[in-house]
Amino acid sequence: MSRRFMIAVGLSFLLTPAASAAPLEDTLAKMSPEFRAHQVCILRGLTAVRQEPALRKADRMKTSIFRPAVVEGTKLTASGGAVRAAGHWYALSFTCDLSGDWKKATSFSFVLGREIPQGDWERLGLWR
Repeated sequence: MSRRFMIAVGLSFLLTPAASAAPLEDTLAKMSPEFRAHQVCILRGLTAVRQEPALRKADRMKTSIFRPAVVEGTKLTASGGAVRAAGHWYALSFTCDLSGDWKKATSFSFVLGREIPQGDWERLGLWR
């Protein structure tokens, strides 16, 4: 398994209500700055998208499904991302503002796209 996959799995365990902020911050500190920027935006993004009724059960987000996300300065722009909610994947474009050290997401805005057909999931690296 890849190191990124293992880190993502580790982050998913840390996102339980009982988890303290310290282990999450320790895990994030071990990541490369750009990978960390993606992860902090995903964490902030999941909280934001769950405010939408159709996405209340959102549990996964990817930044670069249809095209690579770009980090410029303190802004991450993902025009080809995806979010999973209630077992369905949806295209997602978002912008995430980062702190100067890229360790925190300070704002997150998004536009939800169409549902991604299950027949495309394997090709795009998505899962159930």
